[in-house]
Amino acid sequence: MSTSIQTANDRRVAIVTGASQGIGAGLVAAYRALGYAVIANSRAIRQGEDADVVAVPGHIGDRAVAQRVVQTALDRFGRVDTLINNAGIFVAKPFSEYTEQDFRDVVDVNLGGFFHITQLVIPQMQRQRAGHIVQITTTLVEQPIAGVPAGLASLTKGGLDAVTRGLAIELAKEGIRVNAVSPGIIRTPMHAPQTHEFLDALHPMGHMGDIADIVQAVGYLEQAGFVTGETLHVDGGQHAGRW
Repeated sequence: MSTSIQTANDRRVAIVTGASQGIGAGLVAAYRALGYAVIANSRAIRQGEDADVVAVPGHIGDRAVAQRVVQTALDRFGRVDTLINNAGIFVAKPFSEYTEQDFRDVVDVNLGGFFHITQLVIPQMQRQRAGHIVQITTTLVEQPIAGVPAGLASLTKGGLDAVTRGLAIELAKEGIRVNAVSPGIIRTPMHAPQTHEFLDALHPMGHMGDIADIVQAVGYLEQAGFVTGETLHVDGGQHAGRW
């Protein structure tokens, strides 16, 4: 993302869920570099020194937490311009081995978290006649990998992929754009170094992506005012087919 200069009257506001580490933390930093104020949510996030990054801790699958996130944005800054639905849980298991608790946990975050905060943000964006909503999905939705069983990811992130297009059509005439970024496997601390060679080989380009790759993709969508209903694949070619 390139930097820009904004005055106090036109400064924009972004909400980022799953913001404490990895892709979410990268997105918070990138939106701040653009001059946005950011409301940052994750379960255990803490307020830092930057007063324009406001931490709102809590489980985004809890509607009361989602309400608190949105209300904080409105109370502090009076608007919401961008919502990044980044929070997600990934559990890799054979489908028959998922537990009921696995199901509830994944659905509560991946679908419930999206549902609550997106539903609460849309009326404010409608009042503004402008806004941008971005989901972080996964290429496994379209291109499963035999060695990576991910039925619950496909079930939930596939729903986000579909609703991205549905909402884009529903909201287009109100000035609200809705897009998604579909990553491959991204190099983050959750992947132990001893797994990197295997994970690199799952991509046609021969390596995992970096957090910066996802941040740049979101940055493109943020600035691409004529793009809506798009799922932008950032996956080293995984979505293109078998290799």
